[in-house]
Amino acid sequence: MSETDALRGQLSRLLAWRDAHAGIDAAVRGLHPSLRGRVPDGGAHSVWQLLEHIRIAQADILEFCVSRRYKEKKWPDEYWPKSPAPPRPASWGRSLSAYRRDRRALQRLATNRSIDLLAPVPNGTGQTYLREILVVADHTSYHVGQIIATRKLLGAWP
Repeated sequence: MSETDALRGQLSRLLAWRDAHAGIDAAVRGLHPSLRGRVPDGGAHSVWQLLEHIRIAQADILEFCVSRRYKEKKWPDEYWPKSPAPPRPASWGRSLSAYRRDRRALQRLATNRSIDLLAPVPNGTGQTYLREILVVADHTSYHVGQIIATRKLLGAWP
């Protein structure tokens, strides 16, 4: 295995990392639906808002990397849901499914040998594919920690 292949494999695993901390699936597992849209005392967001923000940001970065028609979203309005609660009961599952689908797409991007990880993303201003993959992993990890902290404030963390 070449060093580049090893790096690509590590990047792919980093996007779904669970070795050093909880991943998103563990962070949301078992949360009662009635708590998904609650903002706890002392908290800034509900678990729904954090989950949906993670999904939106990851989808945005994926689109930035792969679509020639990418259009930058307005910060922060288009990156955070307005309501603390999911609009419909099925929204929770759809958000998780979309997050997982886009994560797999980013993992494929990371392992795609035809993409130079150090090349600038065509839509960008110098950002590389490597940088964008690392941003997704870092951003997700940060907000997964917030999901766990929010669940602790709600008294709903194992």
